[in-house]
Amino acid sequence: MPSSLIDVIRQHAPTPTGLMIARRVDEPCGLLAALARVPDPRDRRGIRYSLASLLAVAVRAVLAGAVTFAAITDWADDLDPAASRRLGFTGQVPVLSTLWRLLVRVDAATLQAVLTDWLRSRLPAPQPTARPRRRVVAIDGKVRRGARLPDGRQVHQLSAYDTTDGVVLAQVQIAAKSNEIPAFTPLLEQVAARLGGLTGVVFVADALHAQVAHAREVARLGGHLYVPVKANQPTLFAQLKQLPWAEVPVGDCRRDRGHGRRETRTVKALTVCTPGGLGFPHAEQAVRITRTRIVGARRTREMAYLVVSLPADQAQPADLQEWARQEWHIENRLHWVRDETFREDAHQARTGTGPAVAAVLRNTAIGFHRSNGEPNIARATRRANRRPHDLIDAVTRSYPTTQ
Repeated sequence: MPSSLIDVIRQHAPTPTGLMIARRVDEPCGLLAALARVPDPRDRRGIRYSLASLLAVAVRAVLAGAVTFAAITDWADDLDPAASRRLGFTGQVPVLSTLWRLLVRVDAATLQAVLTDWLRSRLPAPQPTARPRRRVVAIDGKVRRGARLPDGRQVHQLSAYDTTDGVVLAQVQIAAKSNEIPAFTPLLEQVAARLGGLTGVVFVADALHAQVAHAREVARLGGHLYVPVKANQPTLFAQLKQLPWAEVPVGDCRRDRGHGRRETRTVKALTVCTPGGLGFPHAEQAVRITRTRIVGARRTREMAYLVVSLPADQAQPADLQEWARQEWHIENRLHWVRDETFREDAHQARTGTGPAVAAVLRNTAIGFHRSNGEPNIARATRRANRRPHDLIDAVTRSYPTTQ
């Protein structure tokens, strides 16, 4: 009988195919060379176009703002002969049915792994600093409102987003009749495969993932968990609220003004040294963040309670303030852009792996433009669409470049 919930999850969760792709971020290469690592799902007989060329067209079209499979084909069809040859096509470009049949069959987890490695291989080496910044990975789920599975269910995916580089490290699809909790461990393992380990990585997520099993699994892999606690953990939540916060000095305070509102955020952190400490595995500090907002004449105040598995000497209140804000990056800088710029909820992909593959392509486009320092993804896609040869140059080169 399995000894823990994690063992049960491992037994019933499908093995992520992307884990089988060797991590190669230390060997920068162009997009065509990277995509050659993706296994071809097609029958060998009658193949007219190389897999890498077809996938490269899809990636580049979405980089230029294509939002549907039909739009990807239109973008390829509009290329001049010279650009088509650079993509690997010696004659006619593929029609919609050819491209569609591939994109609904290719393994999405493998494609995500390959494209993540390609994006990370293009990133410049981090500059040494007096106090190296920790890698903070945000985890959050997203429901695809337009996409449906064969049984009529909406597609629900859980993603891990590197808040420093703006790159999606991994993405898994939520199993039928399930939720995000069982998908956390498979996602964690994919992130570890992409990064070569989780030592020192801080994971931030919403209160749904304040789970005992999650805390233990993150610690087992060498990472750290920083999550809010709400009513889903009633005993811990009550313990956090009853701590002597009035006696704890404010560790960090920040004020922001914008969009017609003023906001003040104060952080207090407390190391609980009583026997048994906090009732949550590996928790080192209790954190309280107080947010005060003023919009016009209306003033609101809310308190959030969190736990973090890093001691005070490794997670100062200023760090805790910044990491809590970074948890929102996956929503504001990834999911919102997929909805608004790429109109994801309006895309009614339904067949095979099509919905997951479409999400991978959008993740890649956002990560590519973010890594080039683009603050506005919509503007970046429009520029890429006007300059197809510049775009082909950019993704062919094995070193970072800007559009």
